[in-house]
Amino acid sequence: MGKKEDIFQNRMAKHHDELRWLYMELYQNGDMFAELCTQMYEYYKMRSQKLHNRDERRLCEPDWFKRPHMLGMMLYIDNFAGNLKGVQGKLDYLKECNVNCLHLMPFLDTPAGRSDGGYAVADFRKVRPELGTMQDLTELTDACHAKGINVCMDFVMNHTSEDHELAIRARQGDEEYRSRYFFYDSYEIPRQYERTVPQVFPTTAPGNFTYLPEQNAHVLTTFYPYQWDLNYRNSRVFNEMMYNFLYLANCGIDVVRIDAVPYIWKELGTACRNLPQVHTIVRMMRIISEIVCPSVILLGEVVMEPEKVVPYFGTVEKPECHMLYNVTTMATTWNSVAVGDIRLLRKQLDTVNSLPKEYTFLNYLRCHDDIGWGLDYDTLKWWGMKEAPHKRFLNDYFTGRFCGSVSRGELYNDDPVTQDARFCGTTASMCGIESAGFEEDAVRLKAAVQLDIMLHAYMMTQTGIPMLYSGDEVGQVNDYSYKDDPLKSMDSRYVHRGKFRWDLAGLRKDGTAVEGQIFQALLRLERIRGREKVFSQDADVYTYDVKDNGVLCIMRETEEERFFGIFNFSSQRRTAWMQEEGMYIDLFTGENRQMRDVWLPAHGFVWAKRCSREEQVQ
Repeated sequence: MGKKEDIFQNRMAKHHDELRWLYMELYQNGDMFAELCTQMYEYYKMRSQKLHNRDERRLCEPDWFKRPHMLGMMLYIDNFAGNLKGVQGKLDYLKECNVNCLHLMPFLDTPAGRSDGGYAVADFRKVRPELGTMQDLTELTDACHAKGINVCMDFVMNHTSEDHELAIRARQGDEEYRSRYFFYDSYEIPRQYERTVPQVFPTTAPGNFTYLPEQNAHVLTTFYPYQWDLNYRNSRVFNEMMYNFLYLANCGIDVVRIDAVPYIWKELGTACRNLPQVHTIVRMMRIISEIVCPSVILLGEVVMEPEKVVPYFGTVEKPECHMLYNVTTMATTWNSVAVGDIRLLRKQLDTVNSLPKEYTFLNYLRCHDDIGWGLDYDTLKWWGMKEAPHKRFLNDYFTGRFCGSVSRGELYNDDPVTQDARFCGTTASMCGIESAGFEEDAVRLKAAVQLDIMLHAYMMTQTGIPMLYSGDEVGQVNDYSYKDDPLKSMDSRYVHRGKFRWDLAGLRKDGTAVEGQIFQALLRLERIRGREKVFSQDADVYTYDVKDNGVLCIMRETEEERFFGIFNFSSQRRTAWMQEEGMYIDLFTGENRQMRDVWLPAHGFVWAKRCSREEQVQ
């Protein structure tokens, strides 16, 4: 028995009993479990020596992704650099941005015009031809690793494109392949599902089933009609998706973002969300990765309120996802910008900060997706804010229709019946950089830049991994040219998915330009965060009451250090009422100061750490 085989067998021995118990509980199929174990070994053998070495290093430092210097950036390959080889040629720029986790937005093969931004996958082992090849992907990940950059990709587990080989054969009437999806020859059972299953896109894709005339059958399509839900009751579906997962991991992927995790398991008579079997599947996926490719970590996309998000971490003894998106905090942050009131945000952060320190969130201001206003309306109603009118206010505010708003953007899935909608726009446009620039208002532009920088400082104060959206580092605004593209014009999310402006990036060192002001400020914040121990995930984190509902104060504390991040969400000058002893240094400005009744300009912030005697300026 060789060394590699010994390693695999030792890992398998550690996890085998639990994996088999979970698998048999779900499928009661020993033969398929045996096949799974055999294939796991085959994918382990196919893994390159470089990746095996990476696995061993990461096993010695399992919390590598929790370090304060971690910084992510998500980008579309074609928008950023044309193709995978183009991205490889831009790695120096990403290093200049301090990025060490690169999230490549969906790049696997999808049908043109029916791709849902790349989330309707037609082939899990083929890159879209215009973006390159699987070999290009492997070369890119290898180049990233050489520069200390981890690579993240989306793994769409819930569904396939209707153009996937499995779907094509199912459409042809092959029962074996029909069983991989949810096919019903009459509408009786679909009607029962519709009674309990919410609609994801009631305006653009109403209902949860699509009728196929050539089959005289209905197929489950939770998201869009061209995305067919996979049936994880079928053990063949689970096995083959795990093989796809391991194949992609062997291409050098470090972080696998599991798309739409809560939807994976379907059960008649339920909402088909967050069912116990989902956690069984994710736990098995975690075990499989720890056996075959232990350097790979799982990032769960769970767009739910905190009490429904947290279970996807699993437990300390039986973990599931390594990281989860901090979605609700993101939405609540923008709510605080619109209302100038941080009370709900403070409550949200208190909830997150009370969780075990082992739990890691990915924090962001904007991403590729729209913003849904899934706020804590039970709390808001106590402050006189009712759900429907408040959502309308937020959408009016951020689209610039509310009097005095500087934000610009567009609605997504605007439902005239429920009067509910989601919002699309870049960070810069939401902060007012677009409108101020268009109107050539220098005063407003300065204020918009200040808000943009403040929000990034606030994001980096939170525990977890900060994630930038490509273009935010240079204040890129909305791109309305998507309306001229017939393949994109019906999807307003493309307003913040525009081409990366390399001409703007060329101004990143110019302190007089908006682009340079934002880039250099973010650079300074990133460097500070990376070197200061108080930003460690082990720090105790609390909100601090400064007696002003427009000002958020976050305290981070270790045994040796105390830090205050103070953020004015109001468009007016405010005072943080506090009486802290000792001298502090503002890490951002380098100035010494006392933390007593700290005044802040509109959308200003303070990053202050208690000084040691050596740090005090005489």
